[in-house]
Amino acid sequence: MSPLQRCLLPFLALSLIACEQQPEFTAAEPGEALSAGAATVRKFDHNAFSQPSANLAPSRRLDFSVGNSFFRNPWVTAPATTTARDGLGPLFNTNACQNCHLKDGRGHPPGPDAVSAASMLVRLSIPAKAEHAELLVRQGVVAEPTYGAQLQDMANPGVAPEGKVRVTYSSVPVRFADGTVVELRKPQLVISQLGYGDMHPDTLFSVRIAPPMIGLGLLEAIAEEDILAGADPDDANGDGISGRPNRVWDRAQQRSVLGRFGWKAGQPNLNQQNADAFANDMGLTSSLIPHDNCTAAQTDCLAAPNGGEPEVSDNILASVLFYSRNLGVPARRNVDAPEVLKGKSLFHQAGCQQCHTPSFTTSADAAEPELANQLIRPYTDLLLHDMGEGLADGREEFLASGREWRTAPLWGIGLTEKVNGHTQFLHDGRARNLLEAILWHGGEAEAAKQRVLRFDGDERAALLAFLNSL
Repeated sequence: MSPLQRCLLPFLALSLIACEQQPEFTAAEPGEALSAGAATVRKFDHNAFSQPSANLAPSRRLDFSVGNSFFRNPWVTAPATTTARDGLGPLFNTNACQNCHLKDGRGHPPGPDAVSAASMLVRLSIPAKAEHAELLVRQGVVAEPTYGAQLQDMANPGVAPEGKVRVTYSSVPVRFADGTVVELRKPQLVISQLGYGDMHPDTLFSVRIAPPMIGLGLLEAIAEEDILAGADPDDANGDGISGRPNRVWDRAQQRSVLGRFGWKAGQPNLNQQNADAFANDMGLTSSLIPHDNCTAAQTDCLAAPNGGEPEVSDNILASVLFYSRNLGVPARRNVDAPEVLKGKSLFHQAGCQQCHTPSFTTSADAAEPELANQLIRPYTDLLLHDMGEGLADGREEFLASGREWRTAPLWGIGLTEKVNGHTQFLHDGRARNLLEAILWHGGEAEAAKQRVLRFDGDERAALLAFLNSL
């Protein structure tokens, strides 16, 4: 080897590393359009998120329809002649699951003239102290003493709603390297008309919009060890990305387990996620959560009639579970289009895939046979990441800090406008489009955002073309 060759070796090595870190995709991967494997559906209109998994047996589609009816149709105040659907409230945010998960899709913040927040809710808690240690293991937060863990802005007759919610915004400009300026909007939560007096002076607030329902059964079917394999809580590899699992209380098993669902991975499985939504969003009891969400200060709420004990029977809970497990994921579009492939390369070059893990294979022992052994492409690692001060809510939830959020799945995101008529993203809907959502990333994602800020107009368009193909 010549002296010149020896001198060039370090530079060649660095070039090879750079190439490895910056892949170029020139063709679609085999089966890449099938985001949910054999469960992928080919529906791309306003009902794209409401289809049963493509491989769901015809004999089981009736069960899916039954679950859909309980998900879609409204519940009523007790007592009522509709005994299968009575018990709404006394305090609630909405009277049907579908009102939050519009067409099984994404919620949004209330408009300036909205009567209620509808598909957006506000979580409440107060800072924990040493004496709350056991409570935190089981509940994850210390609820606000008067209003509980969630603000309900609607109530049955004779019971005062807890308050009204609206959101105002201020402008935050962000500049790209090419001089393009994007005006982000920073939300400010406004709560008025409190029904039960002042809140605790140290109350913590977290605004959440309803996430899409697609592919949830497949996410539940990912083996725990595969999720934990991506965790690096101490950043041992020095890449700036940690990824931490949340450990949450499983009410059925009466122990702490891996959290998967919710904006901070605060729920262990779909059944408990559904029961929690019935309880907190609609005021409906179940065998998992047998008590109404009334605090000691809400005497009218405590005295109100109920719709049975429990109000959501185990059969109804099972039907809604089957429905939520088997909502299909739409196929990707234009996976082999040159601009989409360029955008995919840029997605990886920016480092987005370090948290938005492209693919998993579901376990063989999935809860439903249709969900087993599927190669899926959800673009999430289901882990918690520090997203920076800009997105922080300052509110801990089990092991999640006030700056951490679970990586949101990206599959189906390009059909949001078609299904829901809007493009409002992130946990509180502050981002009005995908580019704004990217620009709000900070913390562990700061380096990736800075790389995106160096993209020119054509590169930004390609990145968005890729995201809109998901």
